[in-house]
Amino acid sequence: MWALIVAIVIGFVAGLIARAIYPGDDKAGFIVTTLLGIAGSLTATYGGRFLGFYAEGSSAGFIASVVGAIVILFVYNLIAQRS
Repeated sequence: MWALIVAIVIGFVAGLIARAIYPGDDKAGFIVTTLLGIAGSLTATYGGRFLGFYAEGSSAGFIASVVGAIVILFVYNLIAQRS
């Protein structure tokens, strides 16, 4: 449970940093950006566990969370661009 809370808090900050790093005109607001950051952090955590990078009960690191958030933000912009 603690790893989930840590992943969410790290994801919040990672979402803000991913938005600053990701180039382009991003129309997503503050809440959407932080939710995408949390999704990126959780994706990095559970994807890392699935691939064997992290032990059960541990969360992804900060850099992996930022990378996950950038990937999720990229996918979000591709989907939003089509609409």
